Amino acid sequence: MEPKVEYSGGLLLPRGHNSLTHGVTRAVPGSVHALALGGGYAVGPRDGRTVYFGRNRPLVHVCLGEDDQQVSRRHGELTHHKGRWWLRNTGRRPIRMPGSQWLFADEGAIPLVEGYTPVHVPGSRDREHLLEIYVTGADGDQPRSRHNADTDPPRPYALTPDEKVMLVALGRNYLLREPNPKPLTWKEAALRLAELQPEAGWTAKKLERRVSVVRDRLSRRGVHGLTREEVGEPVGNALNDNLLRELVRSTALTPKDLELLDWGA
Repeated sequence: MEPKVEYSGGLLLPRGHNSLTHGVTRAVPGSVHALALGGGYAVGPRDGRTVYFGRNRPLVHVCLGEDDQQVSRRHGELTHHKGRWWLRNTGRRPIRMPGSQWLFADEGAIPLVEGYTPVHVPGSRDREHLLEIYVTGADGDQPRSRHNADTDPPRPYALTPDEKVMLVALGRNYLLREPNPKPLTWKEAALRLAELQPEAGWTAKKLERRVSVVRDRLSRRGVHGLTREEVGEPVGNALNDNLLRELVRSTALTPKDLELLDWGA
């Protein structure tokens, strides 16, 4: 049986504590706050210090999904190492990170950025359990408001005209704002491209090769979820789904681009 956790040097956050979305009161630079529905825990930075979260309240600092047996007794941990807080999954089920990325138990720990990070642990019957994490910045204060500052514009990825046309064909459903879009099949997209550009010799294989080049390029730029190693087997539509979501998010593709294929938005 695992030993009970110790709370030395930390602060328990009560049930009903305010959400961390708006930051935290001034704290020691580099501290971490972790909060779930039943309360949370805050502690300052120290190399090797660990905050546990999971279902079994006596074994963790932050109890998450206490009544849900799909959540592991100790589902994960936050560890301070070399000046940063790191998140590791130690549970049976993956942890969903922002951007619909998944952290699995057989992966290493990932570093947390300063500020707010929400993570979700999937439970039974479509339940999801939210763990809010807030890492205090170097000044120990909340991020300053920037009410009057200029808005940072999105930075779309550069695509050649041919790349844009083929990705619009593949991502038609995303640009039509469907609630749960899926990429067209290689064959479906290639047929539409062949109608539009009969001289270009579009085939399903050619389209697959060209899209793979774009995925590789964006993967080298740091976009996650564009390689088989990152998404795991079975791959299914995951690679193209991640690619198209990233292109739409960055405004590299917009609904207006449907006009390139004579598809109305």
